[in-house]
Amino acid sequence: MKSLNFYLLLIVALATTGSCGEDFLDETPLDFFSTENAFANVDDFNASVNNLYGRVRSEFFTVNDYNPMEYLYRTDVGFQITTAVPNLDADFSPNSGIISYHWGQLYKIVSEANTIISRAPDSELSEEQQLSFEAKARFFRAFAFRSLAYLYGGVPILTEELTGEKVDFVRASREEVYALVITDLLFAIDNLPDITEVQDGEVSRTVAQHLLAEVYLADGQFEEAMRVATEVIDNPATALMTERFGTRSTEEPGDVYWDLFRRNNQNRGAGNTEALWVIQSETDVLGGGAVSTDRAGSYQLERVHAPLIRDVQIDGVSAFLWPAGDYTGGRGVGFLTPSTYFIDEAYADDPDNDIRNANHNFVRKFESNNPASPYFGQLIDFHDLPENTTGTSGVPITSGVPNRGMYPYQSKATTPYNHPPALYENPGNYPWHLKNSAGGTYTDQYMFRLAGTYLLRAEAYLGMGKPAEAVADINVVRARSNAAAASAGEMDIDYILDERMREFGMEEKRMFTLMRLGKLYDRIKMCNPFYADGIQPYHNLWPIPASEIERNRGGSLEQNEGYN
Repeated sequence: MKSLNFYLLLIVALATTGSCGEDFLDETPLDFFSTENAFANVDDFNASVNNLYGRVRSEFFTVNDYNPMEYLYRTDVGFQITTAVPNLDADFSPNSGIISYHWGQLYKIVSEANTIISRAPDSELSEEQQLSFEAKARFFRAFAFRSLAYLYGGVPILTEELTGEKVDFVRASREEVYALVITDLLFAIDNLPDITEVQDGEVSRTVAQHLLAEVYLADGQFEEAMRVATEVIDNPATALMTERFGTRSTEEPGDVYWDLFRRNNQNRGAGNTEALWVIQSETDVLGGGAVSTDRAGSYQLERVHAPLIRDVQIDGVSAFLWPAGDYTGGRGVGFLTPSTYFIDEAYADDPDNDIRNANHNFVRKFESNNPASPYFGQLIDFHDLPENTTGTSGVPITSGVPNRGMYPYQSKATTPYNHPPALYENPGNYPWHLKNSAGGTYTDQYMFRLAGTYLLRAEAYLGMGKPAEAVADINVVRARSNAAAASAGEMDIDYILDERMREFGMEEKRMFTLMRLGKLYDRIKMCNPFYADGIQPYHNLWPIPASEIERNRGGSLEQNEGYN
C-alpha cells in the first residue's frame, strides 16, 4: 500500500540561551527523539512497522539488481549466463558476501520486530493497539526466522530487544526455530485482521495462515499444514482468478495468467482475489520505491532476466532495436537465464495448451523490430534460428542453446507496451523505444498468492499419503492454465516442484522452496547442468557466516557440516 512510507525517527531540536554569561554554551533540550522515547505513540509504532515493510521489500526485491536474484541463481530454475564457469564453493563459502549479506538483512528484520514488541508495554498505546502492533511485529519476526531456518538451519534465537553488545550467541536447532515461528504466527493469526480488512500490501490473518501452512510443512506437521491451508482456500474472500480482469484485459494476445502480471492488477483493490500478500513497489508513487527516470528502487527483474537482444545479428545485420518496450524484453541485459529443464522439459506434458507456456507468457519467439533487417516483422524462433545468427561477442548461436543475446524468458519480468510513459524515447523510427534508464519491472510484486496455497496443500496431502487429494489441488491450478489434468500416480515431491516451476518460475524465491525441502542438491543435479558438477549435498544448507562465528567471542557458533 502506498501509505507504507518510511519515517525518520531521529529528530533533535536543541535550544540555547542568549546570555553573555558563563552559561552561554549551556544547552537545554526542549524536545527530542531518543532511543528512550522514540516509541511512545501510534505514529511512532506505525513508522517502525512501515520500516519493516521497507526492509522486506528491499531484501527480496529492490535493494539492487543482484542480491534479490540470489534466491533464483544457483537453483533449478535458472543460472547466471555471464559466468563462464560457476564456482559454488566460493559462492557458498562461509566468507562469501552472499552468505553474510542475507544473514545480516534478515536479522535486521528480527531486531526491529523485537524492538516493537519490547517497547509496546511501556508506551502510550492502548491494550488493543499493543496487541495489534505486537501481532504485526511477530509476523515479521516469524517471516525472518523462517527464512533464516530454511537457508542456514538452526540459528541463534533472539526474542528481545538488544540494548548492548552481545557476543555469546548459541545456535538453536532448526526445529526450535520452527517452534518459535509457529508460536509467533499463531499469535499473529489471533490478532491480525482478515484480508478483507487491510489495505493493499498489508499483512493479514490470511497471509499469516499461508505462511504457517508452509512452516508446518517444513516441520513435518502435514495434517496441520493441510488444515491451515484449507482455511485460506476456503476463505470466501480468496479465489483463483479464472477469468480475464483488470487493465488491458481485452488485449490480445493475452489470458488470465498474463493479466495477473500487468501493471496495477496485483492488488485486491483491482479485483484480484488471488493476491494474498503483494509488495508495493509501483512507480512514481510516494512510498512506491521506483522512479521512472532511474531504475534504482525498482525490482530489476526485467534488466536481469530478459536477454540482451541488442546483440543478436543475422547475416551481420541487427535483428532488433534495443531497448524496446515490447516482447523483446525492454532493457534486458541478459544475466538470469532459465535452466534447460525449465525451457525444454517443464511443460513437456502439455506444451501447446498450458497458457503459462504461451509465447506471450514465456517468450521463445521474438519479433524483429528493426526495419533495416530483412527479417523485420518476422518471428525469430530460439529453437529454430536462421543460419548465421550470432549473439553476444559475435558468437554463433545454436538453435535451442542459450546465449546472453537470446534465450527464452518470462514476460512477467517486464511490462510489454506498457512501460511508464516517462521511459519512452520516441526517436521516430520505433514508437516503443525506451530510454537507457529503463530496466525495472514496474509493477507491484507477489510475495504470496493463492495458487501457492493450493500447491502447499497438495504437498501436505502428499506427506499424509493421500495422492488423490494432492492431485486434486494440483489440478485446480492446472485447470486455470488450461493444462491437462495430472494423475494421482504422478504425485511425488518432484512433480509438485515442477508444478511450482510452471506456475511461478522466476516469481517465487526458489531457494527457499528447495532448501526448505532439502532438495537443492537433487534438483540442480536433475534440472540444471550449469551447476551440476559443483553442487554438493551439504549445499542444502548455507554456511554460518565466518564473520558471525569470529565476532561471537563469548560463545560458540558451530559451522554447518561440510564447510570449513
